[in-house]
Amino acid sequence: MKHPGISRRYVLAGTGAVLAGAAFSTRVMAAAPPPEAVTPALIEAAKKEGKVNYYTSTDLPVAEKLAKAFEAKYPDIAVRVERTGAERLFQRIGQEYSSNIHAVDVVNSSDAAHFIVWKRDGILAPYVTEDVAKYYPAEHKDPDGQFASFRVWLSIIAHNTNLVKAEDAPKSFADLLDPKWKGKIVKAHPGYSGTIMTATYQMQRDLGWSFFEQLARQNIMQVQSSADPPKKLDLGERAVMADGNEYNIFQMKEAGRPVAPVYAAEGSPLIIGPNGVFKGAPNPNAARLFQSFSLSREAQQLIVDVGGLRSVHSQTVEKAGRTPLKDIKTMKDDAAAVEKESEAIKARYTKIFRV
Repeated sequence: MKHPGISRRYVLAGTGAVLAGAAFSTRVMAAAPPPEAVTPALIEAAKKEGKVNYYTSTDLPVAEKLAKAFEAKYPDIAVRVERTGAERLFQRIGQEYSSNIHAVDVVNSSDAAHFIVWKRDGILAPYVTEDVAKYYPAEHKDPDGQFASFRVWLSIIAHNTNLVKAEDAPKSFADLLDPKWKGKIVKAHPGYSGTIMTATYQMQRDLGWSFFEQLARQNIMQVQSSADPPKKLDLGERAVMADGNEYNIFQMKEAGRPVAPVYAAEGSPLIIGPNGVFKGAPNPNAARLFQSFSLSREAQQLIVDVGGLRSVHSQTVEKAGRTPLKDIKTMKDDAAAVEKESEAIKARYTKIFRV
């Protein structure tokens, strides 16, 4: 068996067409198993294991809220949250598996391309929850039942409302190239963040690398995580962010912080964050129970209301005061293309920004 994290530069032979909405693109290996209900037997087996190890690139406060909600429902099972950037998470799992260490039970990554690699390497467990079967669009669940969209969000422009008036804020990516923003922009790095890897792919595809070459001349503040630009904005260390998590901006704005989102005229990059269970999970029953909970309406509404994220669960509702996703122009996600081009994207980005 090949192991992930050694290299992502595989040839995607036989990859299926990118599905409508473009969440996932994988080669179909077998029919998805029938959906499984949460039964008393599963709960009892999970209680005996007593814990679940959740590797995630979700911002830590959001991941911890999800974990606490699960523990409140199943108090005999502790959730151990291991949070890091998606690209670091991918490397960590690759290193663990190459050393025959099976520590992770359930994974969430902000780079959907990771699931293409994990699936191809045969280390994900087919598991379809009842909610996924009933309430998730086809383009947001793997046809073989190995993963499904836990969260959806955008990488957006935003500004500090104390430093920039709404009428003066950039309205497009092209506006970020205006000399008046030199030394006032913060952005994250695709070598650390899966969100920014995905966003960088979409932006270079739609805007060209020349956009990044010009942006690099703006003396930007370079940070790591997609959660970092909103924090720098909130602190007033930069007036504008070129990319970063929409959901962090929602959280801050609704808490009364001086930040506001901007949806670029060219379209905002769309990010998909799937969840999957590993075949080698040390706590397989707790893993399945946690997966079922994470993809349930209860948990999905939680990440919408408290986390500022979007959900594809058809029974959830968007929070009042936020621009509905259907009203936002977005760029098209293509996980298969990201999987093929990620190393080249990292190399070119590093060369342009010298970081």
